[in-house]
Amino acid sequence: MSCLKPEGAAPGLSGADGKDYNPFAAMQPRSPREAPVGLRNGGRVKASDVRPTGTYLPNNNILTPHMRSPEYVQLSTAAAMTLGLMPGRMHRCSCTRCLNLLLTYPEGCRANCAYCGLARHREAERDYADRNFIRVDWPAVPMEQIAATVGADAANSPFHRMCISMITHPNSDDDTKTVLKTWTDHVDPDAIPISILSNPTTMARQDVRELRDMGSDIFTVALDAATPELFDRTRGRGVASPHKWSKYWEILEDARDIFGPLKFGAHIIVGMGETEYEVLTLVQQLVDMGGHSHMFCFFPEKGSLMDHLPATPRDQWRRVQLARYMIDYCGVRVDRMTFDEEGRVTGYGLPTGETDAIIDAGIAFRTSGCPGKFAEDISACDRPYGDSPPSNIASYPFQPQAADLRLIRKQLGKEREGDLYVEDEEFDVVQPAG
Repeated sequence: MSCLKPEGAAPGLSGADGKDYNPFAAMQPRSPREAPVGLRNGGRVKASDVRPTGTYLPNNNILTPHMRSPEYVQLSTAAAMTLGLMPGRMHRCSCTRCLNLLLTYPEGCRANCAYCGLARHREAERDYADRNFIRVDWPAVPMEQIAATVGADAANSPFHRMCISMITHPNSDDDTKTVLKTWTDHVDPDAIPISILSNPTTMARQDVRELRDMGSDIFTVALDAATPELFDRTRGRGVASPHKWSKYWEILEDARDIFGPLKFGAHIIVGMGETEYEVLTLVQQLVDMGGHSHMFCFFPEKGSLMDHLPATPRDQWRRVQLARYMIDYCGVRVDRMTFDEEGRVTGYGLPTGETDAIIDAGIAFRTSGCPGKFAEDISACDRPYGDSPPSNIASYPFQPQAADLRLIRKQLGKEREGDLYVEDEEFDVVQPAG
């Protein structure tokens, strides 16, 4: 098994309407359709009531077992490979340094986010445990098995961090605490720090406090959309989904108060219709609060309400990646940057030599997320190929090498004379260990 698989969609040289970015007007999701009554709320799985037996590998051709958290969780394909639960290899990287866990229920996530493969509107098409999420399958495994396996030798684990991802479900808050307790019964949080990817819609301030007190290190909120209008269109009323921008900010501010500086953050997806100025203004707001931004490049997830729309053009993505890194880690402020009339970055607020040095270091273009054990600006959550195919990498799950940096410079419009990118040269790179 390999992550090099046939792709149904790929980033183009331009975005919607032929532009080098994805404008708001062109990024309209399809309207969701309700599933037949008998297939709602996991009806097919609950009616069949097949008992699970150990690890379940997603397979839409068989009856999905009746699995639910907190006894079962799903984990990313990369995490399953790292644990030896699935065969395979990852292109140019050793799977993942973050153990990403996802709560699971036959009823699935009750939200309907337009860009997400887990959305409620897919009930008739695919059982919850068989749905793709950030481009990959998520096997289901008993939580006790995962915790015991890692806990047997946590000091030498390849994982730098563990993250519990909540979903919109009535039991999600309580079950997250049970999953967390199962983990800490086996694994010292000082050995492998814990992150929570929250579901603000069902949470209160006390839930945030309890998760901190139980050993969580970092708390994140998946805003995903960069503006209130975009949030409502993709996560709220526009797609018959329960989320509200105001509630997400309420919980984010609770996390700031409870977890403290640099221990909270927000996920943001770039290229769903916001301008570069809007998303970078949000990044600055988060930094001013004491938090961090974790960025994803929009990719049309198969089965989602936005799977017909173009992925984020690479030049837009690289500009935002570079500017976001400067704001988060280099002390540059968005008001020092310059933008054109369409909100695109035209200047980064630093001298050319300093900008070149940041580009050449390559870290700005790696996957962003909660830190691991290497450095504060290198994410443990490397999410290999979660927002792009390996044939056209958006977020590098490894340190970019010279050929990668030449490609990045071309995408930024900053190629160096005498050191030009050669088409497809990055596929000949032998990645160093580590």
